[in-house]
Amino acid sequence: MKVARVDEMKALDKRATAEFGISEDLLMENAGQAVYFVILQELGIRDNKFVILCGGGNNGGDGLVVARKIHSNGGDVRVLLLDDEDRFRGAARRNLDILSKMPIEVSRVHSIESVISEVLDADAIVDAMFGTGLAREVGGVYRDFIQLINESQMLVFSVDIPSGLNGDTGEGMGMAVEADYTVALGLPKVGNVLYPGYGCCGKLYVSHISFPPALYNSNEIKVAINSPAELPMRARNTHKGSYGRVLFIAGSLSYLGAPLLSSLSFLKAGGGLSYLAAPGSVSSFVAAKGSEIVIVPQKETPSGSIALENKAELVQLSRSMDMVVIGPGLSLDHETQALVRELAGEIDRPVLLDGDGITAIAQDLNRLKGRKAATILTPHPGEMSRVTNMDVSEITSNEIAVVQRMAKEMGAVIVLKGAHSLIGYPDQDVLVNMSGNSGMATAGSGDVLTGTIAAMYGLGLGLNDAVRTGVFIHGFSGDVAAVDKGEDGMTAHDMLDSLPKAMKLYRDNYREISENLYESLFLV
Repeated sequence: MKVARVDEMKALDKRATAEFGISEDLLMENAGQAVYFVILQELGIRDNKFVILCGGGNNGGDGLVVARKIHSNGGDVRVLLLDDEDRFRGAARRNLDILSKMPIEVSRVHSIESVISEVLDADAIVDAMFGTGLAREVGGVYRDFIQLINESQMLVFSVDIPSGLNGDTGEGMGMAVEADYTVALGLPKVGNVLYPGYGCCGKLYVSHISFPPALYNSNEIKVAINSPAELPMRARNTHKGSYGRVLFIAGSLSYLGAPLLSSLSFLKAGGGLSYLAAPGSVSSFVAAKGSEIVIVPQKETPSGSIALENKAELVQLSRSMDMVVIGPGLSLDHETQALVRELAGEIDRPVLLDGDGITAIAQDLNRLKGRKAATILTPHPGEMSRVTNMDVSEITSNEIAVVQRMAKEMGAVIVLKGAHSLIGYPDQDVLVNMSGNSGMATAGSGDVLTGTIAAMYGLGLGLNDAVRTGVFIHGFSGDVAAVDKGEDGMTAHDMLDSLPKAMKLYRDNYREISENLYESLFLV
């Protein structure tokens, strides 16, 4: 499913009218009907009391349609206008005029004190205060109402996006509604699916409000929910080489877990042959923990990391591989960092750079721009800061645009890791991944990700599909682990151990997972 920026959504609304003759009134009616249906499904209408908070503009107009439908079907509803009536124009004004002819109480509210008891007496609040176009800090009576409903923990249905959220970033504009249910209209907005906005939406529904697929599937919209690929079947007459040969250049005396987690996760996720080039002093530790890994001991620097003199042999070894992963636990040793930069420029196989590998290449990005084979980077925001020379706060406040720009400039696939990781491609397509949980915010999680992506490539997926599917499976393994372990205290080893079960569940339930978008968005 596509995910729209605010301006893109406005353009779709205009196209719906200009190209298909779907009037503004009909779009508003469809929006109100979608919200009404969710209320009916999740709570019920008859004998329940509703207060609808309406701001000026189309979001408030949608709320007026909801009020009319609740009244028509036996609910007790009162509408509180938080803006002057002259701010309601077009379809919103026409719906206000319709409501004025019905026995529905519509009141202009200037302060919260006069209606507190009535608001708190309601069974549910419909939040139609602000839409996605909010561009200023929330203040005045709006802030008072948001604070009241959040503190009261009342049941809240938000129209399009919880009021107070920025539609393009998901950031709160001073204060935002914490909804139980949100009905995104047309398409989900970026602010609906990125944190912290996603956490304010509650259960997120989407209604296409009768847009034809030609609109909501437009190729001009570059952001979408990550819908991972179906895995190739494992034939009976295959062998270990049929599922990929991947070289992991990883580890140092200070980081023993990273090389083990990355190279073993490749096997746990279905990969065939995992080769680990690690310092000799690290090799025995890894061999004892992961005897299935092919260990290739490397000469060391004085600090216990991989020495530059290994370069020629590593380049030669890489030629027999399907992919090379560089970076997990390599350390910041200057000699090892120089080795990474030289390898990135000379290895002619797909290369995945993670962790210390990203830090090394950030000092000379031109090494990537000259590569003919595919390049994948899996940075967290701190590593992305080194690549872009931007503050972390700048990245997190506009992360989709940053990922799009850097993926295009470097000709690389970029996975910006986070609560909802972003997968950016050189053509500026960006996928938002919805699997995973807070328990995965732990040391070593990224190492498991590298091996999982490599395994998807080894199983036979094309590189772009391997990345998006690997990111999903990684999050899915964390979700499987959380069922057994809980999110508190989860470790990377728990995710690693959950990979085989996650792969089985994914294969057995692929159609349901792909059709239901992993139960992250629900169509209405």
